[in-house]
Amino acid sequence: MLLEINPDNPQPRLVAKVVEILKNGGVVAYPTDTTYGIGCSIFSKKGIERIYQVKQRDRKKPFSFICSDISEISRYARVSNYAFKQLRRLLPGPYTFVLEANSVVPDLVTTKQRTVGIRMPDNNICLAIVKELGHPIVTTSANLSGEDPIGNPWQVEHELGKLLDLVVDGGDLSADVSSVVSLIGDSPEILRKGVGDVSWCE
Repeated sequence: MLLEINPDNPQPRLVAKVVEILKNGGVVAYPTDTTYGIGCSIFSKKGIERIYQVKQRDRKKPFSFICSDISEISRYARVSNYAFKQLRRLLPGPYTFVLEANSVVPDLVTTKQRTVGIRMPDNNICLAIVKELGHPIVTTSANLSGEDPIGNPWQVEHELGKLLDLVVDGGDLSADVSSVVSLIGDSPEILRKGVGDVSWCE
């Protein structure tokens, strides 16, 4: 099912519909500032398991998650003074930042080293969803593992809609990926070059 939401001014009643699905353990596709993502509540074990099945993804590869603001990031990860300055400067934006997880983060979304990837996309719809939900959502690109990301909501619906509870239509997006940067330690480490400028890391 496609649900069209205004990307500039997301309608609260439509955002509430998405959040109700997430609160019940559902899995939805939604727009980010790069491509479409698939997500569920970070606390829904059933939802996370479903996403692994939808993606046909290796269980050893944990998912990142989306926070609605920097203070929320600080509740779920250890943020050094240096990391905090970078987060304030670059977010919201097309980055995934790797940080050490706090104890509240479920093991299903952390590495064995208890690190996590955290996003805060520059997209009004997904930030409104996370804010209304009250805690982060899992995020991974809307595609089968190994295939290209999908930037068109109708294509997401066509290819994955039967496996999801809802596809949020936020318009056409790129099929790009975020830059991944580790902020563990005293200097940044580039793990993947994507849309976000990483010249400040070099």
